[in-house]
Amino acid sequence: MNAAPDGSVIQREAPRADLLAFEIKDRITKPDIEWMSSIADEAMKIHDKIDMLLIMSNYEGSDLGARFDGYASTVMARSVAHIRNYVVVGAPLFARAMITLSGTVMPVETKTFDLADEAAAWAYLAEAGPATARS
Repeated sequence: MNAAPDGSVIQREAPRADLLAFEIKDRITKPDIEWMSSIADEAMKIHDKIDMLLIMSNYEGSDLGARFDGYASTVMARSVAHIRNYVVVGAPLFARAMITLSGTVMPVETKTFDLADEAAAWAYLAEAGPATARS
């Protein structure tokens, strides 16, 4: 596992290169969102399509600088064309609603799971197979 500079985000090991898995463990800081964005940015340069799994084990919000970071916002905007499945485990209710809504208006499959159902999220992505196999 790789940890972001301030430790609010860690990169979890994934069974395939086109699946990024991150665990949110605290309040997200600007250095940490930039670290996470750089990993996603690099993956999108290597793979046309990727899947992303976020596990919010102890999400406590994000610093103002993290919410309005220019680099992270640019990567997020570009990700719409590159992310096939966006799966979130343990999202707060307000975030679940936003994730579900965004899935109806963007060309990204979105799915949420309760924190207790993390294994089901991994199984869902395993069943989906490599992101680069379909577009």
